[in-house]
Amino acid sequence: MNTALRLIAIVTLAALMAACARQTTPEPEPTTPEPPPVERQPVETDRLDPRDFTDVRNLDNPDSLLSQRVIYFEFDRSNVRAQFRPIIEAHAQYMRANPSARVILEGHADERGSREYNLGLGERRGNAVSEAVEANGGAERQIEVVSYGEERPVCRDSNEDCWQRNRRVEIVYTAR
Repeated sequence: MNTALRLIAIVTLAALMAACARQTTPEPEPTTPEPPPVERQPVETDRLDPRDFTDVRNLDNPDSLLSQRVIYFEFDRSNVRAQFRPIIEAHAQYMRANPSARVILEGHADERGSREYNLGLGERRGNAVSEAVEANGGAERQIEVVSYGEERPVCRDSNEDCWQRNRRVEIVYTAR
């Protein structure tokens, strides 16, 4: 009996100790603050080639000829100067590759000459650019020619520098 009493006393004591024991939750390990996220530059896998005149993104790329949309003319002339032919060829190539593209060729003249004469000159200049675009593969259905004559100058001074800037055709895309 002695042994049985001891055994009962030990089991009771163990039960009391277990019941009275505090439950402890393990403390979380101190965390080190995370470093701020590093801003990463997007990896450019598709590099933009400014000589790819079929890519619509080059219309806004200042390194591409497609971003140049003004063709200048000599006084009282409507023939396209050689220095502007690469620009026209680039736009023709773009239009050939993008059949949904549409442009308005806006012909302008300086203030010298009558209103009617300048409207006609602006139209001849627009038609000259249109013919050059078509000769390089642009479709006639993609092009509209409008003449503003002297009505929309970019410069209003009466000197040669200003007149030179007003003798132009602007290529305006209405659909890319």
